[in-house]
Amino acid sequence: MFTLHIDTSRTWRGGQNQVLLTVLGLRKRGHRTALVMRSDSELSQRSPDDADNFSLNPRMEVDIQAGWRLSKLLQSLRPNIVHAHDAHAVSIALIARLLTPKNHPLPVVASRRVDFHVGHNVFSRWKYTQVDHFLCASRAIRNMLIEDGIHTKRVTVVHEGIDLARIDNAPFLDLHEEFSLPIGCPVIGNVAALVPQARFLIVGTGALEKILRHQIHSLNLERQVILTGFRNDVLSILKSLDLFAMSSLTEGLGTSVLDAMAAHQAVVATRAGGIPESVADGETGFLTPVGDANSMSRAIVSLLKDSDRRQAFGKAGRQRAQQLFNVDRMVERTTDVYAAQVDTTHATDKGHHDEK
Repeated sequence: MFTLHIDTSRTWRGGQNQVLLTVLGLRKRGHRTALVMRSDSELSQRSPDDADNFSLNPRMEVDIQAGWRLSKLLQSLRPNIVHAHDAHAVSIALIARLLTPKNHPLPVVASRRVDFHVGHNVFSRWKYTQVDHFLCASRAIRNMLIEDGIHTKRVTVVHEGIDLARIDNAPFLDLHEEFSLPIGCPVIGNVAALVPQARFLIVGTGALEKILRHQIHSLNLERQVILTGFRNDVLSILKSLDLFAMSSLTEGLGTSVLDAMAAHQAVVATRAGGIPESVADGETGFLTPVGDANSMSRAIVSLLKDSDRRQAFGKAGRQRAQQLFNVDRMVERTTDVYAAQVDTTHATDKGHHDEK
């Protein structure tokens, strides 16, 4: 099977990691894949050099010129499936399909990794009726699409996958030396609730960084909360924490949570979106209500005081990640959806020819 994948993001986040894992996983299984991405994207920098990598730089969501260029590429390559991995990619893919001759049926499959409702404007409503099938990162996302009017037959849950071997091969990092932390103090990653005796690392960059720095300064917490900025050694940091915490208000599934579990970390997280599908409350970590900083603080403190339970949660989290969220399982379920879409398209196309 030949699939063409589109991602329009410049930055590197969990979604782009899933794109790369999907493409590489399909290639490993002997499937041909083409990857269309921005020339100035982090995904482009991290993708292996390959004849089936292509650049496309849409200026906006409804970019007719980009759609025309993609249409020409589709006519040249003739893939069996187009897989759009973000909202703008869905738009460009559907525009390209409209501009492509009808003698080549081309299903469009879309990944949905965010837990918020489909937009109510005319274009959004049209766009989401044209997608042949949605791959939902969690049951929470699937339920949300169904609430928005997408038929149940057009949505399948495919939990995101993690590369266990890559996590296992990542070296540990001496966080106390790296960030000049007091020897022996516990280190918790990616949290919003604060415990003064511990040190908190928030890894990454984004629109909230300036606001967080202001809050940290105004609360006199420069010693307790460290914004690391963008790091290429995130997996090493994850493996070297004492505890992982995620205080999300919204979350499709939470690949950072999955990575932490695979790295044998106990997790404290909110019940946002698909996180309850990742974290088994009381088995691999603790779940707290969204926006309840006090509950999260209590959960963090209780685990910091109980190293045996942290280790037990970490061990159980690794097993859960290995059984339910490994990349091979994700790729297998994705190919099942592809195959069903190709079979349906061929059957429909054959029926049309028979009618003639």
